[in-house]
Amino acid sequence: MVTPSQVTNVTTKLLRATDVAQRLCISRSLAYKLMISGELPTVRFGGSVRVRETDLDEYIARHWSGWEKSN
Repeated sequence: MVTPSQVTNVTTKLLRATDVAQRLCISRSLAYKLMISGELPTVRFGGSVRVRETDLDEYIARHWSGWEKSN
């Protein structure tokens, strides 16, 4: 669990589900499913749910297969 002091030491952008979907090239509903399931860590306040940009970058790195199109 992240403590408040850890959060204040990190400056990061909070992304909406539409931002996450755009970055991953997936539907907004699939982005919400990843967020609700906990596969993507979220920050919740009021009625809002956001994903820290750093958490999304880590998620992408964990799921990167390393495959690249060859010439």
